[in-house]
Amino acid sequence: MSKTYRNMVKKKHILHSSIASQTLRDWQSFKIQITPQNLMYPVFIIEAENDMQYIPSMPGVARYGIKKLREHLEPLVQKGLCSILVFGVIETLPKDDCATIADSPENPVIRALPYLRKWFPSLTIACDVCLCPYSSHGHCGILSEAGIIDNAKSIKRIAEISLAYVKAGAHIVAPSDMMDGRIGAIKTLLVEHNLQNTASVLSYSCKFASNFYGPFRDAAKSKPAFGDRKCYQLPPGSDGIALRAAARDVQEGADFLMVKPIMAYIDVLKQVKDKYPDYPVFVYQVSGEYSMICSAAEKGIFDLKAALMEIMGSYRRAGADVIITYFTPLMLEWVGLRPKL
Repeated sequence: MSKTYRNMVKKKHILHSSIASQTLRDWQSFKIQITPQNLMYPVFIIEAENDMQYIPSMPGVARYGIKKLREHLEPLVQKGLCSILVFGVIETLPKDDCATIADSPENPVIRALPYLRKWFPSLTIACDVCLCPYSSHGHCGILSEAGIIDNAKSIKRIAEISLAYVKAGAHIVAPSDMMDGRIGAIKTLLVEHNLQNTASVLSYSCKFASNFYGPFRDAAKSKPAFGDRKCYQLPPGSDGIALRAAARDVQEGADFLMVKPIMAYIDVLKQVKDKYPDYPVFVYQVSGEYSMICSAAEKGIFDLKAALMEIMGSYRRAGADVIITYFTPLMLEWVGLRPKL
């Protein structure tokens, strides 16, 4: 080695020695380690208990009747599945302007919760709370006669639905409607019913009006009948209002925060986590992101496992504590616990 080279390479700048083997590389990567505790699995529950319906726009993803869902979840729980996010989908039950079925005893989520609690006592169950899958207009709140959101009526309804889910067995309610004040309304109603210590609120704090939701709207049958949701979901170009939304939800008592989607908003995740380091932050890898990655892997653009671990690692590195992803069953194959013999 020449003297010039020795002078150039200072001891503290020699990095190759820190990554010379896989174990050493792992030591440099603790921030992005992924365990089953870092994963939440979104599932769709339908009315017919013995049915299963594959979703064409989401490869490998299906809607499940409760009995079929049990069959699907059992091996995943054995592999370490810790939590699920439940969405209800209705086909024969009526939809109306107030989303009456959302908290009806006939609602597939409310019917399923006691069974899920019985079958999987260690599984943490979060329930998405919104009006859009059950409303005739497909919007996330109650509409006024003029066809615009009535926020006061909307948050009252969201709180009522949340309470019904908690009474049926939900550990977590996750309002995705993006109405102003809904976290406070939910928390207040839970306190009134002495349920504040047994149920958490996961807020879709930073939910953007995104182009990546298309397959989900097919899956949940929740497409708006008219207009769009840009007046209550966040504008894609703004991180400032996202931080204001997170601050609002923290002040109203949210237990956990969320950024959705994640791929195009990882900068927002970093800002939210930096501002609220004591709050667990969730990210939702949404349907369009999922389908896009599946398509790229199918075309041979990249190896699915290598690419997915890189992507998931980036979310963890940026501050995600929990990743909500349709890839959870596959991820559990790679990072989950082995079944007990």
